[in-house]
Order: sequence, then C-alpha cells, then structure tokens
Amino acid sequence: MRLFALLLLTIAVSVSGVQAQFMGPMQYYVPNDQSGLNQFEAPKTTDVEFDGLRVRVGGSNTLQFQGISQSGASDELHDLSPNFNLATSNLDLDVQLYNGLRMHLRTYLSSRHHAEAWVKSGYMQVDRLDFIQEGFLSDVMDRVSIKVGHMEVNYGDTHFRRSDNGAAIHNPFVGNYIMDSFTTEVGGEVYYQHNGLLAMVGVTNGKLNQSTVKSDPMTKPSFVGKLGFDRQLNPDLRVRLTGSVYSTSQTSSAYLYTGDRAGARYYDIFEDNRMSGRFAPDFTPRGVGGELTSFMINPFIKFGGVEFFGVIENSSGKAINADDTRSYQQYGAELLYRIGADEDFYVGGRYNLVTGEQAGGNEVDISRINIGGGWFMTENVLAKIEYVNQQYDGFAAGSLYENGEFSGVMLEAVISF
Repeated sequence: MRLFALLLLTIAVSVSGVQAQFMGPMQYYVPNDQSGLNQFEAPKTTDVEFDGLRVRVGGSNTLQFQGISQSGASDELHDLSPNFNLATSNLDLDVQLYNGLRMHLRTYLSSRHHAEAWVKSGYMQVDRLDFIQEGFLSDVMDRVSIKVGHMEVNYGDTHFRRSDNGAAIHNPFVGNYIMDSFTTEVGGEVYYQHNGLLAMVGVTNGKLNQSTVKSDPMTKPSFVGKLGFDRQLNPDLRVRLTGSVYSTSQTSSAYLYTGDRAGARYYDIFEDNRMSGRFAPDFTPRGVGGELTSFMINPFIKFGGVEFFGVIENSSGKAINADDTRSYQQYGAELLYRIGADEDFYVGGRYNLVTGEQAGGNEVDISRINIGGGWFMTENVLAKIEYVNQQYDGFAAGSLYENGEFSGVMLEAVISF
C-alpha cells in the first residue's frame, strides 16, 4: 500500500518537474475542501486559464470514534464497546491535460473492505474541444460537458453529500443514507448546463466488476438521467431541485445500493460486512439477477445560514423469472444551520426512512435520526459529533433485524485537501 502510494506520488512529481505545474488550480473542478460544499456537479464556468499541463495531488483521511450499542431479538448480535474504527484514506490525482480537458483518478489507500490499495474510479471530463481545433464548437461547449470512464454514476444528489471512504468533508453527518445509492460503472454522461438549468443523460455497461466473460444471466446496459434547476435567486437565497432515474432491464446483479466497496461508517452493526447499518433492496439477488428502476427527487434550499436537503426515492424491480414487481421507498430530510461569517460551525439533524416489501411478503420499515454538528477548524480540517438512533420494524421472526435497534454517539475527524 505504501509503495503504491509512493509510486504514484513519484510519477506525479516527475511529470511536474519535466513539463507540468504541480498542485495548480483545475478548470471546471469541485474542490475537496470546505470551498466545495454544496457545489454538486462540476461548474460549467471557470476563471482558470490553461497554461500547460497541470497536476494536482490531493487526498482525504478520516477517523471515527464509535460509541454505539445495539439490541434486538437475535442472540447473534455483537456486544459493542466504545473504540476507534479503521482509519480510511484516499489519494486523488487530477490532471489538467489541455484547455477544457481534465482527468480524475481516486485510489483508496485504506478502506474497510480491502486491506490493499486499489483504484476506486477514474474519468476524463471534456468541457472544451480545443484539442481538436482551437475554438471548435465553442458555442456548444459553453453549455455542454462530457464525462467518460469507469466512474461514479450521477444518479440523485445524495452521492454529492455522502462519505466516500476517506472523503467525508462534504457530508454534514457521519453515516450515509440507509439506502446508499452509489456505484461505479464503465460509461459516459453528457451534461447541458445553462442559466440554472441542468440536464444529463448517460449510459453504462451495468457492471461494477468488469469482465468480458459471458455471464448467465447477461447484463444489459443501464441508463441514467437527470433534470434540474439550480440558481442563486438573490444573495441570500439559493434553490435547487433535481429529478434522477437509473434503470437496467437485465442484470446479473444490480449494485446501485451495494456498490460501495469501501464500507459503511457504523461498524459491526447486526452483521460482519461492509453494509452494516445500511439496507439494499432484495429484488435483484446476486447470482440470480433481475431488473431495477429507481427514481430520486432532491430539493435543496439555502437561505442565509439555513440549509435544507431532501430525498424522495422509489426503487422497484424483480428477480429474473419472478412474477411480481416489488418496491421500496426512501425519504430523507436534513436541516442545518451554518454559523459564522465563513460558516465554520454548523448544527442540524437528519431524518431517514426506508419502507418496502420483502420477498417473503413482510412490510418492513427502517428509520434513522441523526442529530449533530461540526467545526471547520480550517478549510481542510473538519471535526464532527453526532447522536444516531436507527430502528428496524416488521422483519420476520428469526431475522437478524427482528426488533433491532442501535444508538449512540459518533465522533469523526476529517482532513481533506
């Protein structure tokens, strides 16, 4: 792991010494630090002039102290004690290759699911076509962006506010949503942004783990789209509203809610795997496959220091050869108050509810409340504290989640640059 990180850094430094500027600002880029809060998609405007190849090395490091207890009908639950979780770290390489042409690569150096360093995703973003000819289709590219790679799919807005392994500075709380929509697939997305309007359409190969071996069942392409409005209406008021869709008609295993190989923030909750504390719809079982279509609506309003973010989501699907289509709904609401001239402090709460029908016919509900706050000690350092309570209702007798509940206090420290 250390040798791999050192090798990447050595390559970057070597390139910079020959022909590139090292650690310079990027075009059409969302910063990893506090200044990147609530930026969502990469902006379509930039004040950075291209003056040659430019390399930026960044990273994130995160550590939690967990003081959670759990209870339920099952006698298989762990007895938990207050202690530290595994420290997680990311290494980011961003390279300005040409005017309006940028590459991003994220590597997990330490993560809950893998002991070794491994590449999470990478993509190329095209905002100008000057590499073909200076000014080529400039009127079109003033409003259009293209992303291509093995990358994080832009479904919904929750993935912009989630913790991505070590990168947790844009998440006001410690955990992600219960149904954590996040996956990395090979594909491309085309964006249109103009005067507050946003439209995106994309297609992927539908696979998390890449292979040319013919699978049974076959995985067909997945389609993703987003429409939205995002505008600063006056100096105090910003309004954003987006609607997204992700759909696959046939998959060997849908990973939209299980694609986070880095793992959840609440450790050893009910189960000994990376999904502890989360929930994934069960209508596309691994090795059996099926079809899945998910819709998400996200309102975001910021008035002065008051910030609201919401989630309304429906995911429906069925396993291959199954007769019935089942669905799950997710609802979320965050209310924050950011304090100070630079909004370095914040307090707030989040409510999250998932409800749906399991394969056995049980109507289940999972609800979570987070109450907490944070302090940006610098633009690159954030300290968080939260109280979390999550309850499971309706699960069958004998299930690991029967009458399940966990609650307690979490502390998290984040460094991101």
